[in-house]
Amino acid sequence: MIQTNRILPADQIKLVVWDLDGTLVDSELDLAHSINAMLRHFKRPELPVETIGTFIGDGAPMLVRRSLGDPNDEGFVKEALEYFLLYYRAHKLDNTYVYDGIISALHSIGTTRNGAPPRKQAVLTNKPVRPSRDIVAGLGLGEFFAQIYGGNSFETKKPDPLGAETLMKELGVTAAETVMIGDSQNDSLTAKNAGMWSIGVTYGFSPESLKHAPPDVVVDTPGEIAQVLG
Repeated sequence: MIQTNRILPADQIKLVVWDLDGTLVDSELDLAHSINAMLRHFKRPELPVETIGTFIGDGAPMLVRRSLGDPNDEGFVKEALEYFLLYYRAHKLDNTYVYDGIISALHSIGTTRNGAPPRKQAVLTNKPVRPSRDIVAGLGLGEFFAQIYGGNSFETKKPDPLGAETLMKELGVTAAETVMIGDSQNDSLTAKNAGMWSIGVTYGFSPESLKHAPPDVVVDTPGEIAQVLG
């Protein structure tokens, strides 16, 4: 079901910025397995996949910190993060998959309409940029995106608008011509902070967080994203 909080002018949109985890791909299991591998290594009790899923969305350092129970030992957190990243790089595509309907939505959204230039698409995620680009390439999505930025591409992460503003500047569009799509309040807040439009998806990891920062439009499926952007 499509819920509209503000009418999104689809005909004006020239750039579509996607979140990655929980929006384009379901990466929860590989992230959880990598976190539990880290916990085992440091003789900590493993966590349920569902619990780890609630920690996803604010970047790898925060994911590791939350999974460890927010310890005060910064050296330990850094060591645990390094172990997690090393393990995850080797296992990031073991179970991760593209959500049903995403590829057709990407095709539809990027299709030329009424003689206008094709829309540009990009990825802005809080996941580190190297595994993000590897996942996009490994799952055959690379052709759709003009740029991919991660949580360590800039000095700040979402919901800070720096990444979104950089994409708009690089790709030659205004905030009024740009929409951010994501599954959490980080994405809707990023859009608000950058002056962009926003679409929230309920099929991802953090749909309940969207209630705290309602996007302009809320959808339940990738097909509805394509419908909204017409």
